[in-house]
Amino acid sequence: MELAEQNALWEEYSKTHNEKLKEKLIIEYSQLVKYVAGRLNMYLGNNVDFDDLVGYGVFGLIDAIDKFDYSKGNKFETYASLRIRGEILDNIRRMDWVPRSLRKKKRMLDAAVQKLELDETNDRYDELIAEELNISVDEYYRWENQTKALHLSSLDEHIEQNGELSVQSLEYRRFEQPFDRMGREETKEQLIEALNTLTDKEKKVISLYYYDELTLKEISMVLGVSESRVSQLHTKSLRKMKKFLGNDVELLAYI
Repeated sequence: MELAEQNALWEEYSKTHNEKLKEKLIIEYSQLVKYVAGRLNMYLGNNVDFDDLVGYGVFGLIDAIDKFDYSKGNKFETYASLRIRGEILDNIRRMDWVPRSLRKKKRMLDAAVQKLELDETNDRYDELIAEELNISVDEYYRWENQTKALHLSSLDEHIEQNGELSVQSLEYRRFEQPFDRMGREETKEQLIEALNTLTDKEKKVISLYYYDELTLKEISMVLGVSESRVSQLHTKSLRKMKKFLGNDVELLAYI
């Protein structure tokens, strides 16, 4: 739908609150639900089914449409993204599904990391942690992927540090400032340097995730590997890039 048509739909719905118009808005922004669910799925791994995340997110979208004030001129996508994400996380937090064995794995992983005191940018980080736990690197990947969902208390912060943008940053970027243009070339050089630290497969994951905006499942199909492996490649790539970007992985949005 073109922007003019989208605005006309919002104007009409804000006046009438017609249910058929509401259905059109739900359909129009259904891809936004899949986008947010896909981003969360990257951090939750295979612990929660993607279709379940989308289902929870739809309720967040409906709530956003009901409460959005079009007359204020705010960007609906920004408002709705937060509502969708909040609804998904609230539903996951209410699920009593975490087995005792998973919590034990999490404690063992934390203990190994604390004991070794490794820098996350260490090229042998994964290998050394696996050796400490006396498991294979592949098994370590599985453990790490399985325990991701135990970090829900700090997931909002984690996502913003790794590619999800806050409301303030999204709204701010609507207006490009002069110093933004001046720094663009420097930013590109910084990103190229960071990307050059990655393997070809890691570069592919970053490209498909941040630029093509594919979901975890879609990337796994493109690369012919499991979803958990894609998740691990993504995490490992960000570790390497932090050496150059710190926590400013949002810079990926600038190219």
